[in-house]
Amino acid sequence: MSDPVTVAITRQLEPGHEAEMMSWLNAGIHLAERFPGFLGAGWVRPEAASTEWHMLYRFADHDSLQQWEHSSQRAWWRASASGLGVVEARVEKRTGIEGWFDVPQSTLVVEGAAPAPAPPPRWKQACTIFLVFFPLSVAANWLGGELVGDLFLPLRVLLTVLVMTPVMTYVALPWITRTMQWWLQGQPAPWRRKAQAASAS
Repeated sequence: MSDPVTVAITRQLEPGHEAEMMSWLNAGIHLAERFPGFLGAGWVRPEAASTEWHMLYRFADHDSLQQWEHSSQRAWWRASASGLGVVEARVEKRTGIEGWFDVPQSTLVVEGAAPAPAPPPRWKQACTIFLVFFPLSVAANWLGGELVGDLFLPLRVLLTVLVMTPVMTYVALPWITRTMQWWLQGQPAPWRRKAQAASAS
């Protein structure tokens, strides 16, 4: 897996320990910053008196995330919260387009170090999906007409969707999001970066 991975962790803590919790979360972020592939992190709370703390962090790929999650530094950091009574309630890992989720509108952003990249605009997401969805749809419909053209239409559509769904999910979308990441995040094209690097040297 070579797509960026976003991890969302919900932790619960009884009121009265906000200062300790903030120090603990920021310490974890500062440790993670030292690891290759770290893209950013931050945390939010639904409201100032909430017992829930939502932490987000992002790594460039699965391997770099694994290095952090299995490191002795992270193990020490997690163990250091034992006295606080922190309870880990939920963990989610999302890749590619799944990683572009909006923080709930009710949340209050308390603090964050090196915030994770903002989700790309919806129209860019739609254009990126179209780049693989259209040619795959054309190919699938053509092959369906050639191979099972006499099949009852709903069954032919069902067969096409059953084939396209895993291809889109596991192959096409990860590939196109990785290839177009520079455009989705508003960065210069790779060939321009190479030209700039060459001219600078």
